[in-house]
Amino acid sequence: MRSLLVPVTGTEADLTALTTALKIARDFSAHIDALHVRLDAVDVAVKTASGQGGPLVEHLIQQLEQDAHERETRARRTFEDFCNRENVPRVDMPGSEQAVSPSAQWHVETGDEPGTVASHGMLADLVVCARSPDNHFTTRLILESALLNTGRPLLIPGAVGTDPEFTGGTVAIAWKPTPQAARAITAAMPLLARAKDVVVMTVEEEDSIRKADGLMRNRLARSAREYRAPFFEGARSCEDLARRGREKSKPSRHGWIWA
Repeated sequence: MRSLLVPVTGTEADLTALTTALKIARDFSAHIDALHVRLDAVDVAVKTASGQGGPLVEHLIQQLEQDAHERETRARRTFEDFCNRENVPRVDMPGSEQAVSPSAQWHVETGDEPGTVASHGMLADLVVCARSPDNHFTTRLILESALLNTGRPLLIPGAVGTDPEFTGGTVAIAWKPTPQAARAITAAMPLLARAKDVVVMTVEEEDSIRKADGLMRNRLARSAREYRAPFFEGARSCEDLARRGREKSKPSRHGWIWA
């Protein structure tokens, strides 16, 4: 695991994502790519104010440019302060030789945020993206794009303001029998191999259940308990499992907790 992509958006969630990524990078001597996608103000303004007249479009472009500049400045300051505090060297591009310590780079592109994150996420070993406290719309789109469009594992840290930890405790896998899910699990094997518990959650579909059972038996099986996640309550069941914790989950037929 050599390359970690961290989308930074200029919100307070950036520090949580960078701190979590550094914990992983130190274990694997990996490189952190802090990617900030700057809004294309002209493109957004033209699409938003189409047919509204030149003065309105011009004013909207100026406002969007100012907002984009402020977001980029906040994100860059967070990144620079973080690297200085943690003594992480900044490099433009990691070398081809095996690194002995983590490194980081600041990376800016202009365009569509979810699409840009997805295109770069395909080339990373892991994407680390934190949720914003106010559930910002752009952050949700980035998370969704990283999850659905990269085929890479996505690590979502805990709440902003808490000390992010990944010490090989419990890992949850939302499983669906697709090539993208299989690739993401394969890419995440360095992390999964360190976990004490691996929780596999799937909806109540026999094909999903059979393939998930075979996957875990062949790759990570040690012992198992089951957890039911019916098709029409999949999201609610996953939230309930996370809330109640492993020790309180009830055995049933459709899901797995591996220890």
